[in-house]
Amino acid sequence: METRDVYIVAAARTAVGKARRGTLAEFNPIEMGGAVLEAVVERAGIDPERIEDVTIGCAYPEAEQGMNPARVLVARAGFPYSVPAVTVNRFCSSGMEAIAIAVAKMRCGMFDIAISGGMETMSMISMIGTKFAPNPWLSKERCDIYTSMGNCADNVARDFNITREQMDEFGLRSNQYAVAAIDAGKFKEQIVPLEVPTPNGTITFEVDEGPRRDASLEVMAKLKPAFAPSPKLGFATAGNSSQMSDGAAAVLLMSEKAVKETGAKPMARMLGYKAAAASPRYLGPAQLEAVPKALELAGITLDDVGLIENNEAFASQCLLSCRELKLNMDIVNVNGGAIALGHPLGCTGAKLTTQIIYEMRARGVKYGLVTMCIGGGQGAAGVYELCT
Repeated sequence: METRDVYIVAAARTAVGKARRGTLAEFNPIEMGGAVLEAVVERAGIDPERIEDVTIGCAYPEAEQGMNPARVLVARAGFPYSVPAVTVNRFCSSGMEAIAIAVAKMRCGMFDIAISGGMETMSMISMIGTKFAPNPWLSKERCDIYTSMGNCADNVARDFNITREQMDEFGLRSNQYAVAAIDAGKFKEQIVPLEVPTPNGTITFEVDEGPRRDASLEVMAKLKPAFAPSPKLGFATAGNSSQMSDGAAAVLLMSEKAVKETGAKPMARMLGYKAAAASPRYLGPAQLEAVPKALELAGITLDDVGLIENNEAFASQCLLSCRELKLNMDIVNVNGGAIALGHPLGCTGAKLTTQIIYEMRARGVKYGLVTMCIGGGQGAAGVYELCT
């Protein structure tokens, strides 16, 4: 079977809110997801009844974002009930996994127009879900599968020789770059404003609220470890770890046939995607396998890449992957990362895809790389090519 080219013709995201104490803390996630679905259809200039499938990533598809949330989003966006939808979960890579799944299906000729993306409310859903019930056998024989992300971050720092000072410096960098990007209006075009009810009336939410303008190494150095009982045992703090966040993002995909029929303008295309796995005690090592394999699938090398989004779940994880992959830090997270901007789990892969595409267009960069660690010891990477 002949494979076909697939293009991203529209991409959008919400601004990211601080979980539990930010603007979106009581905002239903279906509202966020519905807004980005509507936005990409409007930006692509097509009738929503032409959409042949919707794939949405979500790390905790339960409670307010339960019942196959992708299907619920279709209804909230006002699309016809004839549009099918499926929810996928690969934790932190769910949003990019959703894109990869749809791209693969479209390359095989299964359909011509689709939406992929991700959403997450970390305000309404706990990090361990509404009920944590570990398997008894695993709890005794292979309990490392349940290692918390914060403990994984500490394990990486301790076992791979990454210092607290390096982590704090990286956290400061993230905040400084993010603040500069917001002040320069870097995210304005990609963000879909949300009308959010508050006790004082409805407000328009359209600016990421996580970056700390007053961040400093002096303040960061005083923060206690967030996941360990002692500074000697812990390295990850509130200043060098990603923020719990709320947000949604989506892209609209078209085959070459659909592009010609609709007159839509391609923005980018996914050239390669790879997920890998390693010990669940760590975050980051699996990226060391995922990145080169994704590049190989794309038919390029790391030297060809002009822009990188390496999700900052934790500074230790990000520093490890940057160090071992020998990434050029001048092109890594140029507008800040998740330490400052937030990490809304299932949304993040689609959010970073949206961000890198817009930045690739702004800089005229041909190839971009998105990579992240994933809970449970996994990692993923996706390669994008700018369409000119």
